[in-house]
Amino acid sequence: MHISVESSTKHLRTLAPECRITTSNSCSDCRSEDERERLSANDDFGASNSLRERYVLLMARLLRRAPNSNIWRRTCFIFYLQILIALLTIIMVIQLSSSVGSRVAYTTVAKGMERSPLTQIIVITPTYRRATRLADMTRMANTLTHIENLHWIVIEDGNSLVPAVGRLLNRTRLPYTYIAAKTVPGYPRRGWYQRTIALQYLRNNTDEITNGAARSVVYFADDDNSYDVRLFNDYIRNVEKVGIWAVGLVGGVLIEMPDVKNGTVVGWNVAWNKNRKFATDMAGFAISLDVILNSTAVFGTSCTRGMGAPETCLLEDLGIERSNLQPFGFDQDERELLVWHTKTVKETYNKRVQDTHGFFVE
Repeated sequence: MHISVESSTKHLRTLAPECRITTSNSCSDCRSEDERERLSANDDFGASNSLRERYVLLMARLLRRAPNSNIWRRTCFIFYLQILIALLTIIMVIQLSSSVGSRVAYTTVAKGMERSPLTQIIVITPTYRRATRLADMTRMANTLTHIENLHWIVIEDGNSLVPAVGRLLNRTRLPYTYIAAKTVPGYPRRGWYQRTIALQYLRNNTDEITNGAARSVVYFADDDNSYDVRLFNDYIRNVEKVGIWAVGLVGGVLIEMPDVKNGTVVGWNVAWNKNRKFATDMAGFAISLDVILNSTAVFGTSCTRGMGAPETCLLEDLGIERSNLQPFGFDQDERELLVWHTKTVKETYNKRVQDTHGFFVE
């Protein structure tokens, strides 16, 4: 930078040599130094055909005028402002690359599949890397493959898709969408952000997901729960607005369920915070797609109304009232559980110590 300044000043002296300034008022050919410099520089600048020469002239002119004006400071300010704007733009691009609009998503629809007259079921499943993940998802996939007219949306808590999960989804021959969406700061690591991404993607790609289905119902299904096929065929597929049912092995009790009287939900049979407006587990309800499309509700970073559980906030933000709930499984002589909030025992393995013998292990 020092060399450039020196060469610019030298070039100015060559093109516009200094002349002595007289104080005589009768000298018509003499002007003030600033004016002489301005005219000389303007003439030379206009006559220069080379961009390099114009740049040198401009820099020299600014250097000469710096003591008497704010041009140099303004130029420096603009220069550094441009650098700052460029840096901020780069940061914004990086941040946007981790948002829903730029997430890599892979969607496939089973080829040759005819449109089913059955109500479509859209299953949303957050997932994350762990040693037991493929075992859990294989078990879940084996259940879902028995369900007609189902689209499976799987959201990976990570910056990239996992090939092993993609292959598993492809083997199901189900229509599916696989999205990578790493949890952003502020969200709990319990699938909240991934479900939000799924809802946004579903709203933006409804035609692609529904594939011409007349009606669709959305169900949030964790990848490690246990599901009876009748949950999908007998309950979820028949939901009109919001369906609700009992869930086993959740909240520290054998069963959590709504308190149903004469086919109407009047309260909650739960062990934890039964005063919540919707004291249900995520596995215990399904929502008509129309309700979701008529709202912008998503999973936020917290839910004080639900005492930390997200179900209450989501259903309230969707405009659901308790009177809208449609209970399933309470009119039978012998009631049966069709979904269990199971958890695979968490195991920690050191792959550096244990030989995987060439097999893929997360």
